[in-house]
Amino acid sequence: MGQAMDNITRREFAGVTAAAMSWSGSELEAAPPVGPVNAFHCSLNINGEAHDIECDPRVTLLDLLRERLHLTGTKKGCDHGQCGACTVLVNGIRVNSCLMLAVTQDGNQITTIEGMATGGQLHPLQAAFIERDGFQCGFCTSGQICSAAGMLREWRSGTPSSVTPASNRTGAAELTDPEIRERMAGNICRCGAYPNIVAAVRDVSQRQHAQDTK
Repeated sequence: MGQAMDNITRREFAGVTAAAMSWSGSELEAAPPVGPVNAFHCSLNINGEAHDIECDPRVTLLDLLRERLHLTGTKKGCDHGQCGACTVLVNGIRVNSCLMLAVTQDGNQITTIEGMATGGQLHPLQAAFIERDGFQCGFCTSGQICSAAGMLREWRSGTPSSVTPASNRTGAAELTDPEIRERMAGNICRCGAYPNIVAAVRDVSQRQHAQDTK
C-alpha cells in the first residue's frame, strides 16, 4: 500500500481527494432532513407567576427565559456553564441556566434577577451592589446577585466551602473575604470589580448574621 502511494503524483492525489470531497458533499446533500421534534409541556413558576409552556425539549432554561419570556436580565455569556452570567435560582438553589433543559424544570420555582426585588423594594444584595459600586459594565451583575443570594442561603444552612476551617464547620458564621471569594468563584467579572462585589456580599452576610443571632 505504501509503495503504491509513493507512485501517485501530487496532481493525481489532489484529483482523488477532490473527487472524494465531491462525493461526500453530494451524499450529505441527499441525506433526508431531520424530522420535527415533538414539543413538551412544562409548568414553571417564574418570579411568582405561573407559566404553562410548550417547548422543544432541547431548549435550555436560559433560552426559554430570554427568547420566549423576554426576561433578558439573565445573560448569555459563555453558554458553557463557566462564567456564571446566566445564574438563576431554582427552588432557592443557584444554577447555571445555560446547562438546564427547560423541560426538566417542570413544577419548579424559578427566580431571575427580575424577581429579586419585592413590592418595589430592592433586594438587600441589589442595594448593596449599588452602595458598594459592585459592577462596571453590568453584564455579569444579574448572575452575581442571583449567585450571591443562593450562596448566602447555603452559608446560613451551614454548608461549608473548601476553605472553611474544620473548626468552623458546625454552622453559619461570619463570612470572611476568602470564604466569599471561594463561594463566588463560579461567577466571572471581566471588568475586575471583585473587591467591591466581595464587600457588597460581606455587608449583606453581616446583616443576616446579626439578625440570626438576635
